[in-house]
Amino acid sequence: MTESVPHPVDQRLPTGKLLLLGLQHMAIMYAGSVAVPLIVGSALKLDAATVALLVNADLFVAGLATLVQSIGIGRLLGIRLPVVAGATFTVVNPMILIASQYGLTAVYGAMLVSGVFGLVIAKPFAKMIRFFPPLVSGTLLLVIGISLLGPGTAMIAGHDTGSPDYGSPSHIGLAFGVVALVVLCTRVLRGFGNQLGPLIALVIGLLAAIPLGLTHFGGVAQASWFGLGSPFHFGAPTFPIAAVLSMCVVMLVTFTESTADLIAVGEITGRPATDSDVARGLATDGLSAILGGFMNSFPDTAFAQNVGLVQMTGVRSRWVVAVTGGLLVVMGLVPKVGAFIAAIPEPVVGGVAVVMFATVAAVGVQNLKRVEFSGNHNTFVVAVALGVGLLPAFGLDRFGNSVFFQHFPAWLQTICGSPITVTAVLAFVLNLLFNHLGRRSEPDLLAAP
Repeated sequence: MTESVPHPVDQRLPTGKLLLLGLQHMAIMYAGSVAVPLIVGSALKLDAATVALLVNADLFVAGLATLVQSIGIGRLLGIRLPVVAGATFTVVNPMILIASQYGLTAVYGAMLVSGVFGLVIAKPFAKMIRFFPPLVSGTLLLVIGISLLGPGTAMIAGHDTGSPDYGSPSHIGLAFGVVALVVLCTRVLRGFGNQLGPLIALVIGLLAAIPLGLTHFGGVAQASWFGLGSPFHFGAPTFPIAAVLSMCVVMLVTFTESTADLIAVGEITGRPATDSDVARGLATDGLSAILGGFMNSFPDTAFAQNVGLVQMTGVRSRWVVAVTGGLLVVMGLVPKVGAFIAAIPEPVVGGVAVVMFATVAAVGVQNLKRVEFSGNHNTFVVAVALGVGLLPAFGLDRFGNSVFFQHFPAWLQTICGSPITVTAVLAFVLNLLFNHLGRRSEPDLLAAP
């Protein structure tokens, strides 16, 4: 009797390949993940030691969440697909507002409650997966990819458009060179080398950045070999009602973002995610918020750039991502390792990241190719969701923060400040309106003749 061949998602690659491919996933997500504690720490004027504590805790919790997503825990947690978890940007503004009004103890108290809320609603939220057909998921993935190009641009050109150094030719040239290397590796290399194209580009880009004076390894020597903050570092958690409600809204927004990414990973790997799979994946997001509340960290979501990496490399094994999770845990416990990764210049990471972000958008286009656009309003649905949803992504201040809804109440900014959330709500509602509640045979005035 011949043994059944495992699905590519379940294949365990040789140890060397696992380590290299896992390192590649970590290199792709690292900058985006640590950006959240750096932004929050800067906004709250925390000292360097406290910010370092937030970064370590962030990596540690993200690693645990990634391990759970890839390996799973029974029938309760983890989608068991190559999903990398990282701190969600959705939490940045609410955390800053809550900390300014009530202190960091309220931030982490509200995060604990939102995590429990996430665990409770994960299953019913996932039941709505049938209302995320390719029309909705494709539009949402397209917007996720496009909106992430904003942070990618900031990595390359700078975070302040008013700075004299913004758009430095050396930074842009270095990033474009990295993009060219990714293209070259993808075109020329074969087999495993082709799969390592982004990592090869990162390493060569790092070497090229040294003579340009863009690398600073001083932080590696200063970093300690072991360290992780104690639970409730800022004091016993408190639970102001407004803070709790705000964080629960953040959890709903995070679920909306994660659902699109989880569905996309299922499509890419050839193992479509069922509502039970999505429920376990979303429950892991809830778990990450509970862990974040204890460990002074942040809620996690599925990282779209790593979804793009799975599509680009064709490596579908969840054990590769499990290695990434293990590496993140180690980095959270060994600050010196994290300091070395942090020394990779942003233009180098940004060059690879923009390719990954655009790949997510391309996956959205692939999903939309499966949609019937004749004799219905589907083109109209995509047009409205895409046009209105991207408005917050283009209404930015000089630092890249969305200010489109800045004069609206804080709770509304939480919901509408993210292009991903606006698009998700619009695509979901418009699909219901035109394809479930209304007539489905009306011609689409925007469809091509």
